Amino acid sequence: MTMADTATFSPSRRFVLAAIGVGTAGFAVGCTVGGSEATGPITLTSLGDYVRVGSDNTVTVYLRHIEFGQGVSTGLTTIVAEEIDADWSQMRFEHSPADNAKYGNPAFGGMMGTGGSTAIFSSWDQLRAAGASARAILVQVAAKKWKVDASTVTVAGGVVSSGSNKATFGELAADVPTDGSLKVETPALKDPSQFRFIGKDRDPAAGYGRLDTADKVYARAQYALDYHPEGALTALLARSPKFGGKVASFDDAAAKAVAGVTDVVQISNGVAVLGTNFWAVKTGRDALKVTWDDSAAEKRSTDAMIADYKKLLAKPGQEARKEGKGAAGLSGAGEVITADFEFPYLVHAPMEPLNCTIEYKPGESAVIHSGSQMPTGDQAAASAVLGLTPAQVTITTMLAGGSFGRRATPDADLVSEAAQIAKAINGKAPVKLMWTREDDIRSGKYRPMNVHRMTARINKGAIEAWGDRTAIQSIMEGTPFLPPGVPDFSSIEGSNDIAYDIPNISVDVHLVKNQVSVLWWRSVGHTHTAYAKEHFFDVAARKAGKDPIELRRTLLAKHPRQLAVLNLAVEKAGPVPAGKTRGVAVHHSFSSYVAEVADVTVNADGTFHVDRVVCAVDCGIAINPDIVRSQMEGGIGYGLSAILGEAVTLKDGAPVQTNFYDYPPLRMNQMPQVEVHIVPSTEPPTGVGEPGVPPIGPAVANALLAATGKTYSKLPLGTKA
Repeated sequence: MTMADTATFSPSRRFVLAAIGVGTAGFAVGCTVGGSEATGPITLTSLGDYVRVGSDNTVTVYLRHIEFGQGVSTGLTTIVAEEIDADWSQMRFEHSPADNAKYGNPAFGGMMGTGGSTAIFSSWDQLRAAGASARAILVQVAAKKWKVDASTVTVAGGVVSSGSNKATFGELAADVPTDGSLKVETPALKDPSQFRFIGKDRDPAAGYGRLDTADKVYARAQYALDYHPEGALTALLARSPKFGGKVASFDDAAAKAVAGVTDVVQISNGVAVLGTNFWAVKTGRDALKVTWDDSAAEKRSTDAMIADYKKLLAKPGQEARKEGKGAAGLSGAGEVITADFEFPYLVHAPMEPLNCTIEYKPGESAVIHSGSQMPTGDQAAASAVLGLTPAQVTITTMLAGGSFGRRATPDADLVSEAAQIAKAINGKAPVKLMWTREDDIRSGKYRPMNVHRMTARINKGAIEAWGDRTAIQSIMEGTPFLPPGVPDFSSIEGSNDIAYDIPNISVDVHLVKNQVSVLWWRSVGHTHTAYAKEHFFDVAARKAGKDPIELRRTLLAKHPRQLAVLNLAVEKAGPVPAGKTRGVAVHHSFSSYVAEVADVTVNADGTFHVDRVVCAVDCGIAINPDIVRSQMEGGIGYGLSAILGEAVTLKDGAPVQTNFYDYPPLRMNQMPQVEVHIVPSTEPPTGVGEPGVPPIGPAVANALLAATGKTYSKLPLGTKA
């Protein structure tokens, strides 16, 4: 869990200092970690970088990945619990300090970060070794204490035994050398046949629930929004209504006249209003008069931007894939079909809006509390703004209420803004920067708007050539994640690795430049490439006179895992219910394979409702099957929300939408019944946070295609077929 001083929280949200393991041991008083309370002094002993054993017999796992609802606190802890052979009641979690050397994500080039559905995938081997190493250390300590051979010592359910000798982890922890001399270089890992936790459903009734649930239910869980140190000033930032606009001048007289407003300061991208409470600051910002310099701002409306994108599609872009003759294969015998697919800007809209608290002491230090998705990136950004070394900036990662990619930004925008504001007032008080829902929707970073031009040549009942040309604003260009001259993989992932056995394939991309801020959004490029690929496949299959499911089976013969999820989903869906129409989609993303079958009712008035979705997923070993199912269900809801009603549109360069009334997320009555089936596997675990999102859109569109014969190429679909 996160760590904070009790003075910062109300008595109903009791929370006290938990020790950050510095060196090999730490100390805490009245520690509450991962859903259970203990009283009295507790010593925490380090058994490596990731595992702490408490004198109260708890086992705390340091998470290098943030928990924002996806379940990594349970998933990562499960891996350690399995290898250390603990009892589940012992297990706790904390977010780790910001430290690339110890907690870097290999999938992010060694930088700390959560994203790309990599948390379990990138931690599997490392945390198995960490748990096994901790277990081996306890065995050696016990053997030395009891003067027995280590081979006679066993561990089961959190108890270490040898003959008549027995001890808990907590009892042995005090005897672990504090100089780090006791290490195990190559610990023996469990055979999967011995797993007690991995692959098993969490059963809350039996005390095996998710580690983060109890604290959330009983309001003990601390989100970044909960943190408010004594004397902190709340800050809101007035940003340009148009992307790329800058402050020309401002008049703060009316804002400063609001009771409770203490400061008005300009930073690089706006004017911040600070005060003693949120409402005063909100009122003060509303009264602020800012003149904006829009000379370099985006001034086009959405329709004009789409038209400009389509002009680019008239010529080849940067080549991303060529099979057979590539684009030349689109010329030849048969019929050529084409469709332009339009995808709008999408906002992340996590339930907890962005916020960040910074306690800055000029020339000395800064302590930042936030739901940090890239802690060391935030640390580097704050240190650069404040003129401190990274070591002088402490990042305390707290629980976050969702993200979907928004809290992971290459420019660390949230922390940078907070640091600039703290610097502008010379650290006279802690600063709590907040974003309103309107800020998030109108000034956020969006899933890029884009257009796919899909082309296929159909000849004698076969798809002989396939073309996918995209115009899209790059997310990665100009960041450390994309080397110069390399196609932006985030723009074409899912289209450049199309698995269908088609002799001629061409994939190319135009990277568009404009002022709108863009960012990865849950499942990134797959959000649009899967829709264009899978819906156009059904269009092409029907044009070829083939059943889309059977044609998929034929063309996926060389991809057994993708074929297997398709077959499983179709099998579990059963016959098409009377009065309904059905669509199917299958997609590979984040090293996982997902197929979804959507049953849809199309009403006489043209409206439709998605009634049932059957999902099959192959994600390797399912660490926590219940969490896998939850992530698939959530991804289906999130993806369905986007394809039915979500879109950010621009008018003269300014976003039109402001809140959930005109950027409508999925309502409860729109959520279908969802069934999830997990393919048994012995392969290493892969991602589940995002792969459930891409197939739902095309599955629904394919159901509508089956009912109406229309191609659904412009999103959002709305609720009319």
